[in-house]
Amino acid sequence: MTTEKEIRRVVSEVVDRVLAGAERESGDVAVGCDHGGFRLKELVKEHLRGQGRSVVDCGTSSTESVDYPDFAHAVAKEVASGRCGVGIIVDGAGIGSAMVANKVPGVRAALCYDLSSARNSREHNHANVLTLGAGLIGDGLARQIVDEWLATPWGPGRHADRVAKITAVERHYAADGAGVSG
Repeated sequence: MTTEKEIRRVVSEVVDRVLAGAERESGDVAVGCDHGGFRLKELVKEHLRGQGRSVVDCGTSSTESVDYPDFAHAVAKEVASGRCGVGIIVDGAGIGSAMVANKVPGVRAALCYDLSSARNSREHNHANVLTLGAGLIGDGLARQIVDEWLATPWGPGRHADRVAKITAVERHYAADGAGVSG
């Protein structure tokens, strides 16, 4: 069981990151996709560049069949390392890429399918990676979700406290190595 002291330490770290988040998130946006998300990734990439954002393209570069875990992992690594402030991954449904990205320590990936889920994932869960399902949403909605997600700040107070608990769980299992114990 996580001790109160550990939770307080993690909360303090998260609050510090929240306060520094605006500066960090002014950096590059990592984008990636599988073959099913290629067209939408290209649209999102140009949309971001049109807003003056710097984009790091982690692939893929065509509609030729590829495995989404490779590209989701590449985006997540860019965010976790701090080289990019946030990441956006597009695959057919957005589910698999969220699962892969969430395996990378420090990443909180959220599949968003409307404006409410975009706001909630940022404000309540401090998401730093957005996943989109190219087969489930249209181009216009995708641009709106991206804009809403990027514009929504991380919530303080109870939201930061809860994210600290997420981080504590992540650290607990990272400290134990692979597998579930006590």
